[in-house]
Amino acid sequence: MYLAATRAADHAAARGTSRPGRVPGTVVALGIVSLVTDISSEMVTAILPLYLVFGLGLNPLQFGLLDGLYAGATAVLRLVGGHVADRWQRLKAVAGIGYATSAVAKLGFLAAGSSVPAIGVVLALDRAGKGVRTAPRDALISLSSSPETLGRSFGVHRAMDTVGAFLGPLAATLVLWAALGNYDAVFVTSFSLATCAVLLLVVLVPNRTRLTAEPVKHKPSPRAMLGLLREASFRRCCIWAAALGLFTVTDAFVYLALQRRWDVDGRLFPLLPLGTAGVFLLLAIPLGRLGDRIGRWKVFIGGHLALVVALLLLCGPIGNWWLALALHGAFYAATDGVLPAAAGPMLPENLRASGLAVLQTGQALARMVSAVTVGLLWTLWDVRPALLLFTAALLTVTVAAAVVKPLEAAR
Repeated sequence: MYLAATRAADHAAARGTSRPGRVPGTVVALGIVSLVTDISSEMVTAILPLYLVFGLGLNPLQFGLLDGLYAGATAVLRLVGGHVADRWQRLKAVAGIGYATSAVAKLGFLAAGSSVPAIGVVLALDRAGKGVRTAPRDALISLSSSPETLGRSFGVHRAMDTVGAFLGPLAATLVLWAALGNYDAVFVTSFSLATCAVLLLVVLVPNRTRLTAEPVKHKPSPRAMLGLLREASFRRCCIWAAALGLFTVTDAFVYLALQRRWDVDGRLFPLLPLGTAGVFLLLAIPLGRLGDRIGRWKVFIGGHLALVVALLLLCGPIGNWWLALALHGAFYAATDGVLPAAAGPMLPENLRASGLAVLQTGQALARMVSAVTVGLLWTLWDVRPALLLFTAALLTVTVAAAVVKPLEAAR
């Protein structure tokens, strides 16, 4: 019954006959899956900095290497996931493999114990699952929505995803309290929720391929995927997204810097992401719709300016921790779903997952380099000069991207 309603809603959206303001059923279904998955993921993410830095005694450089691995392990597999999904027209199946891989990785933390190399392997496996699923999932959203409402569709999905990100730290704190500080209890609970998300994907999400009914004459090849970069507008989009990612300070370092400056109690540390997630949740849909109206690149640039101000609050002479978290959430609301919404219409339907994978891979590799560099500079110079240098660089690149306007023609 639900699948029939979902398919009907999506076909209506494809024909442009759905009621104004209605979000396609596939988007809502994927939002539910992402909500449960993010509760699972954020339970682990919320405690990792505390566990690794304060529990295992890692220095900022060691943590930066692991954080970079966490961000960069998705890179190559994003390309693999996007290509396989397009080649075999199995977007849902490939996304499901990614979700299942991340679920299994949660149990890996139990086996890793206090071994840093083993934790690194588990983190890589967890992020590999995310890398495989992201492009097919975003392609499902893009292909289920009309080009004029992509910002709203991605905004709705990211908002539902963020509900999970909001609940995850709360769940982690509650489990740690109930288990008397036993981190293994968090990992087991996270695994259980991730498994539920995989089942929800199987039951709720239809195996949509494309909006058009025309058969695919030739299966996409890796050359065709990389050949997308010959399109000037898409190539510029990828280059500027990667350049901005190169100077984007990762979440874990933002929270560690905030904890250090305002001496936040370790027991409250897992709750810091709630500030980011709460603002993300409030702004994801409005900013997605704003991007549909005034131009998605403008909103994307505005998000990076919000991050610049947030970093200045963390390391400048005048600071406010809750405003820094609010701006951090605004950054994600203005960028996370807005960029694929902007890039999607540039890509042919049979290469939609592949193209989004190319875009996201550049970002993932850039953020991996960013995490390692911040960790190194923090170790050598301390947190304030490291963040000030990155803030200056991010502001420079953001202004340059605003002037060049690589997506002006595509809004």
